[in-house]
Amino acid sequence: MRRRWVRAWSRLRRAASRSTEIRVTRRLVSVLVCLFAGFMIATSAINAGGTDLRPNRNTDLVGLVATESKRNAELTERVAGLRFDVDALAKADAGSIPEQTMTDAAAVAGQTRVRGPAVAVVIDDAPSGVHPAGVSPELLVVHQQDIQAVVNALWSGGAEAMTIQGQRVTSRTGVKCVGNSVVLHGVPYAPPYEIVAIGDQNRLEQALADSPAMKIYRQYVDAYGLGFSQRREADVTLPAYRGSLDIEARRIG
Repeated sequence: MRRRWVRAWSRLRRAASRSTEIRVTRRLVSVLVCLFAGFMIATSAINAGGTDLRPNRNTDLVGLVATESKRNAELTERVAGLRFDVDALAKADAGSIPEQTMTDAAAVAGQTRVRGPAVAVVIDDAPSGVHPAGVSPELLVVHQQDIQAVVNALWSGGAEAMTIQGQRVTSRTGVKCVGNSVVLHGVPYAPPYEIVAIGDQNRLEQALADSPAMKIYRQYVDAYGLGFSQRREADVTLPAYRGSLDIEARRIG
């Protein structure tokens, strides 16, 4: 009888010992997990430096475009001021060139402001909630060829002067797509895009209506909700071109 009691007591002690070891192990694991989590949180906070480690992509891109646009606008103003000084010096050395010739050349190069009646066109991406089945997202946003289609139509309608996003369009103007924005004269812009042209309003509107490229764009407007609006302006003043006039040429090959 005594031996049974001793064996039972021994089993009970071993079970209690194992239970204690398990509790100690669990507590130790919990402590280690908490320490590791705290270490990771502290590391993330230090790396973030008070900013969001995973900012919204669209918000980040829009902010970047806005910042770069402001910076480029400031640089453009500075270039305009320096060019004014250069033009003043050039005129001092150009006494042999007739003034009317200089004036005509400046107008052709977009170096003077132009005022008159105009037609304004605004194009934009489809609403963010539009996701037609089987349609590529690339077809729901405005591309450089869409802006170029509006510009070409207005030129064919006899436009005397034109701006895109407030920047004067000249023979040196090129529209480039970069991500979900458009770069014009080195300045990035996000949609919507506004093109304004001075000229005979009836001819300008007719040219937009007759343009094959614009007819295709309007089909996407009707089908998928791309933005398009057109209006007349009785009197507008388009600014002179303020960018660089230098032309860089490189030999290829």
